[in-house]
Amino acid sequence: MKTIGLIGGMSWESSLEYYRIVNETVKEKLGGLHSCKCLMYSVDFGVIQALQHQNKWDELTKLMIEAAQNLKHGGADFIVICTNTMHKMAPEIEHATGLNVLHIADVTGAAISKDQIQKVGLLGTRFTMEGDFYKKRLKDNYDIEVIIPEDADRQIIHDIIYNELCLGLIKDDSRQKYIDIINKLCANGAEGIILGCTEIPLLIKQSDVLIPVYDTTKIHAESAVDFAL
Repeated sequence: MKTIGLIGGMSWESSLEYYRIVNETVKEKLGGLHSCKCLMYSVDFGVIQALQHQNKWDELTKLMIEAAQNLKHGGADFIVICTNTMHKMAPEIEHATGLNVLHIADVTGAAISKDQIQKVGLLGTRFTMEGDFYKKRLKDNYDIEVIIPEDADRQIIHDIIYNELCLGLIKDDSRQKYIDIINKLCANGAEGIILGCTEIPLLIKQSDVLIPVYDTTKIHAESAVDFAL
């Protein structure tokens, strides 16, 4: 079993899910008392979110490389970034460390392709929804068309992530707002929905909507175990 290097803390609410899922998946696959060989370097999300909203991506890249290098020194064989947004600097992390980053968009794209879905709606932070690093990878590598909510809805999604979900607050009215936005994306042709922020699955479940939802936290964590084994 390879040792997984997890960069967590963005937020720790979803990092907790990663740790649970990787261990449950190893136990399921290997049985008995087996658990996951992993290291987690957890950052201070207060610092991270401030730099994100100040558009200081160069500083964020340095912090992420430092976290990945610490994991490499600790014996990690590959890197799993426990958040969608910070895959923005995955290429720089790979270059600086020489370790493979298991890209969340790749494993999600593979899951969508397996279901033969070609058009999806993407929910996430504004940085993920509006940037090219995620949508372009899905289009280029998996020929998946990605649509995003309208501007006002993007702000609602973004604010609920940072002001509620990252603080562990789960509200029924926020769930309904997300469902309403998902229904608009369905009306615009989305055949599936990417829960493209690792906190969103804390709020939205498959039972909440009629079309397939792709829980990036679960997909990414389970894929990390597959890679480790």
